[in-house]
Amino acid sequence: MNYRLISYNTASLLAVAGLLVNQRVHRVSALAGLSSYDTMQDLLNDWTQTKPLLDAAAHGLSKDLETGLALADVRLLAPVPRPGAVFCAGANYADHIEEMRGVAKMPSTLTTEEIVGDAPWHFLKTPQSSVVGPGNRVSMPEGAKMFDWEIELVAVIGVQARNVSVERALDYVAGYTIGNDLSVRDKGTRHKVHASVPFRWDWIGHKCFDGSFPCGPCITPADQISEPQNLNLKLWVNDKLMQDSNTDKMIFNIAQQISHLSKHLTLNPGDLIATGTPAGVGAGRGISLAPGDQLRLEIEHIGELQHSIAA
Repeated sequence: MNYRLISYNTASLLAVAGLLVNQRVHRVSALAGLSSYDTMQDLLNDWTQTKPLLDAAAHGLSKDLETGLALADVRLLAPVPRPGAVFCAGANYADHIEEMRGVAKMPSTLTTEEIVGDAPWHFLKTPQSSVVGPGNRVSMPEGAKMFDWEIELVAVIGVQARNVSVERALDYVAGYTIGNDLSVRDKGTRHKVHASVPFRWDWIGHKCFDGSFPCGPCITPADQISEPQNLNLKLWVNDKLMQDSNTDKMIFNIAQQISHLSKHLTLNPGDLIATGTPAGVGAGRGISLAPGDQLRLEIEHIGELQHSIAA
């Protein structure tokens, strides 16, 4: 039985985990065997135990069209409202590399390996200030002139991972969601610092402003996505299709990214790994997001994430 996991606000503004079956939302802690798991983090912290219970609950609710809340009646939050960490892969889609060659003024003779190296490359977003849920209005950072979008498939870690092999890496994934790695391209460097100085990069201004990672609307359990490396991704700005690609264009696949990160540090349940963005970003077109813009992101087998830029 297919189902989704969400986080939503109750009437008392508590952030609780929900099981979404047939467009009906059921509070997880009200389900059999799950009374002590009220939040998404609770579920992920004990994923090997809670996953079979969620499967059983979804099966029991598969023909129930009456109980629970209508999805339209709940306020969705980011699926993991307070992740432990948000890792974002940079330069990880072949089509995105090609569109950025001219923007970054890279020599045309450079090979893909000379651009991306021989291993995945990640940066961090702040887990509390950056992460927001569906329907949020993100304010443009002060002075931003090149405000850009980046649709990303996000892997949600469900089992603690340290020094894991590529072959086993996907065993540590609880599920997948959608993220938008909003970026201020013109704040990536400290302009008054000389180009030869290694301290000129500004990852806070570029990537870590408030609301820089809209995420959601749900988590699709990993065992419901048979081919995570073959998922269509699409992003629209004001109903104009901007990004239209597939996860098969990743340079380093999801398993390689998880394995690589786990060699450096321990990945914990609730950590998010945004796996890179394909071609179609604003920088490649010479355009920028503006106040009032409406964004819609869709990834196959997960759903649709919508948010806007505050007017």
